Amino acid sequence: MKNLPKIALSLIAVGVFAHANASTVTVSTGFSNASAQASAAAYQSVVNTAVATPGAGYGTTTIASYNNVTNSSLFGSGSNIAFKSVVNFGVSAADAGAWSFRTGVDFGKGGALFLDGVALDFKSNDMWWAGNYNNGSQFLSGSSLLAAGNHTLSIYGLESCCDGGQQAQFKAGNNNFTSFSSTDGLVSAVPEPTTYAMLLIGLGLLGFTARRKQQAKF
Repeated sequence: MKNLPKIALSLIAVGVFAHANASTVTVSTGFSNASAQASAAAYQSVVNTAVATPGAGYGTTTIASYNNVTNSSLFGSGSNIAFKSVVNFGVSAADAGAWSFRTGVDFGKGGALFLDGVALDFKSNDMWWAGNYNNGSQFLSGSSLLAAGNHTLSIYGLESCCDGGQQAQFKAGNNNFTSFSSTDGLVSAVPEPTTYAMLLIGLGLLGFTARRKQQAKF
């Protein structure tokens, strides 16, 4: 077990610096035959309840790219789906400012878009994006001024059948829209202060072990 401190330090370092240039996208689904909702908060509540116990044909997974995402391809079911997608990403100081978001969906009973827990958009009509952003009634979108640091985009929706492909994209400033993915170049996983503290503790442990070994020689 003499290498335990080094192994622990390595694991901590990986946690601090992994995915330094990518967002993290998690998709969760569950069974729901709920009808269209009257508010963004209602969609959030209904979907959160459904995905808490997903059942057969539904589940939770991290995806590499938010392009052409369907529940049927991820978990099997093509109907009565409650969707919850969470995108964790970071904004560098250089990119702080105006950001825009849009998500093409297949939500037959509507859905909602949240940024850092605040609703950006919601629609209760039948939305079928089908790869076309020309009709604003068929997708969710919003804009916000973002400070440097960590942010979370959350998408909630209800689909009764036919489970079509979905997409979520961002645009920083005057740049083009880009799909969230494991290669989108965003500085996701900007380490929190507690994570840096863990790294410092690991360094201290390694230094203490090295000192004890040095004393043991004499």
